[in-house]
Amino acid sequence: MRLFLSTLILATVVSLQQPATAAKPTGKEYVYKTVGDRGLRLYVTKPDGWKASDTRSAIVFFHGGGWVGGSPGQFTEHSKYLASRGMVCFQVEYRLLDKKASDPPTNCCHDAKSAMRWVRSRVKEFGIDPDRIASGGGSAGGHLAAFVGTVDGTDDPQDDLKVSAKSNAMCLFNPVYDNGPGAWGTNRVGDRFKEFSPFHNVTKDDPPAIVFLGSNDALVPVKTAYDFQAKQKAVGQKSEVLIFEGMPHGFFNHGKYDNKPYYETVVAMDRFLAGLGWLHGEPTLSRP
Repeated sequence: MRLFLSTLILATVVSLQQPATAAKPTGKEYVYKTVGDRGLRLYVTKPDGWKASDTRSAIVFFHGGGWVGGSPGQFTEHSKYLASRGMVCFQVEYRLLDKKASDPPTNCCHDAKSAMRWVRSRVKEFGIDPDRIASGGGSAGGHLAAFVGTVDGTDDPQDDLKVSAKSNAMCLFNPVYDNGPGAWGTNRVGDRFKEFSPFHNVTKDDPPAIVFLGSNDALVPVKTAYDFQAKQKAVGQKSEVLIFEGMPHGFFNHGKYDNKPYYETVVAMDRFLAGLGWLHGEPTLSRP
């Protein structure tokens, strides 16, 4: 009975994290890492007028799905928009966990850091500034986006650790970034939560963050978002939290609620990045 309920809850979580209609990733496909005989892919969307000699800002997106599902296309519309604003955008495929097992998200975390290192080691190829690479993601992907910005360790042994996997800014959409006792993911990480939980690894060298959360999110309490913000501010980091009244988990996805939350979160993300000097001018996204 307990296994059935856990499976049912997980299926609900996965469905909540995805867009109303599954989109295909945009941009050119690359293999950033090979595990056994499997090549893990990411997709690169470049702005119009892009040149390899550019030094543009970039963002690396990780999809949601409870670490057990989902696809890179979740952030296709976000990537198209930010590319139109001048950023180089990456959408990452990573290894998923077995729904029936209780393994910690070690492989997911390994792949997230590998993807960040792959991008940073190729800044000249992609015309980006190595000090302006953001991580972005939703739910479990928001965890990974926060993980690469905050947590030291849990690196893939095959990675070149001389290349930093730390992002320079974090755009987090209802991230499940507290994995401590009683919080989301506890059943997988147990007493090892400090190895995986961004909430428990905030330090002064972490990047600034913006967090989007619905007030009716069943997975992430509003208090968690404000507590994470307080931790960031306590170490001198810029930290923004936007709470959307009445919204549940996954509210931000393109195609939901007539795209009003999508519009509001993307415009706020644009202004956050502009505040860092990464984008210029006013947001150009059309109001739905």
